[in-house]
Amino acid sequence: MLRCVKRFLLLDRDGTLIVHKHYLHRPEEVEFIPGAFEALRAIREAGWGIAVVSNQSGVGQGLFGEADVEAVHDFIRSELRLNHAEVDGFYWSPDHPDSFSLTRKPAPGLALVAAAEHGFDIHQCVVVGDNEADILLGNRLQVPTVLVQTGYALAGEGHPDFVIASIADLPAVLEAL
Repeated sequence: MLRCVKRFLLLDRDGTLIVHKHYLHRPEEVEFIPGAFEALRAIREAGWGIAVVSNQSGVGQGLFGEADVEAVHDFIRSELRLNHAEVDGFYWSPDHPDSFSLTRKPAPGLALVAAAEHGFDIHQCVVVGDNEADILLGNRLQVPTVLVQTGYALAGEGHPDFVIASIADLPAVLEAL
């Protein structure tokens, strides 16, 4: 088991950090959820690491390329820096929803890669997202989960530990953990 240097969030991208837009692949379409910058600053100040984990099946479906996803992530990083907020990394799966995948959420692959790269104990993280795949990932890892209501806001078969209006409310939930 990896030694926990600090607690980490596994944070969904679309509908959680940024406004969900169908198959977003252009930086100019990125719109941050209100309060996201302030929340990330507070979370970092509280000592948390943040790994953004995202399914990007548009790549697997041939709708856009990996370079498009990276351009969006570069834009997000830039905007975060400009607003004195940051994340430790972006982890994403290009896999088609109908394919067998070890990385497409709710599979744990992205979480395991992030844990290996940043040296945190996967059992000490918190999963935050707006849909069933996010919550099921947390349930499978047996870690706390937070469902935000700014995207799909569907837990489906998953059972979130907390339900909040948006990422702006996340620092208060993390203080309680």
